[in-house]
Amino acid sequence: MKTFIKALALTAALPLQWFSPAQGATATGNMTVRITIQAECKVQTATDMDFGTNGVIDANVDQTSTISVQCTNSTPYNVGLSAGVGAGATVAVRKMTGPAAAVLNYSLYRDVARAQLWGTTIGTDTVAGTGNGTAQPLTVYGRVPPQTTPGAGVYTDTVAITVTY
Repeated sequence: MKTFIKALALTAALPLQWFSPAQGATATGNMTVRITIQAECKVQTATDMDFGTNGVIDANVDQTSTISVQCTNSTPYNVGLSAGVGAGATVAVRKMTGPAAAVLNYSLYRDVARAQLWGTTIGTDTVAGTGNGTAQPLTVYGRVPPQTTPGAGVYTDTVAITVTY
């Protein structure tokens, strides 16, 4: 009887081998993950320069604004400011235009002493820097000098910011 039970147990276990689930196997491989960073600069923000409300311009009216430039790490750059869109404007004497095409002279500078004009000639009157991957603030120093005061009204100009890298 014991032999019969052993034979029956072996016979019963054999089909289970054929139907048992497959054993897990593992295969490995690799994938490459890549990005190419190219040199780039962007003007992230530029605050407006508002000289406020004034009457007779018989003394300097000074103001500042900030340009925020972001460049890839280690990318050298130069920031230039155009002469603006006022008729007859130059980098030395920019022109805000108001009512009846009247103009008000002003200048933009790279330094707090307002001695270094800010223009577009690289190596002469632009601001140079090297990117660090984050936004870098640059201060623009503005001045409306004493002059014959034009008629009342709002005077504006638009200055283009150029980042060369």
